[in-house]
Amino acid sequence: MNFDAESNTHVPISKKTSKSVQLELLQPQHLEELLSFELPEDQHRFTALPVEVLEISIRDPERHPIVITADGQAVGFFVLHEGAGVSTYRSYTSTSSEQLMLLRAFLMDHQQQGKGYARLALEGLRSFVNEHFPHIHEIVLAVNVRNEPAQKLYLRTGFVDHGFRRPGAVGMQWIMHYMVNSDASAFH
Repeated sequence: MNFDAESNTHVPISKKTSKSVQLELLQPQHLEELLSFELPEDQHRFTALPVEVLEISIRDPERHPIVITADGQAVGFFVLHEGAGVSTYRSYTSTSSEQLMLLRAFLMDHQQQGKGYARLALEGLRSFVNEHFPHIHEIVLAVNVRNEPAQKLYLRTGFVDHGFRRPGAVGMQWIMHYMVNSDASAFH
């Protein structure tokens, strides 16, 4: 991961709210805040904290750590993974591997939950991906069947459940799809 000034583009999420929420490619100034993120155990079992995934995400050029900021403060985090990272999800879509991305480790710091930041971030995902990864047509993710709050959030923000399931580390997972490019098509 290269921390150059050009990659520090901010994508504003919503002008309909007083909250200034943005998606940003990881920059060195985010690290201290990200490393202090916490989750209660009942949430942590479904996702990884930044401290657990940052090192591999920074070293792997196919993983893109994304920071969700609100008024300049890091409030959330996720990783967009392309290339080999999506190979096990290819059977759930007709989108080519080169145009497919996996959303992983999505979370909001426990102190920042309930403020609408997660919804705003996911609503801005299409614009962010179109700007930074214009070759991507579809994003997939796996969400645990017991993680109902996350399922509801993903469905409210444009992800679609086509009924695909797969076993995961802590139980069965829904495979959800998000079309970034309207010309792209997935299995229905």
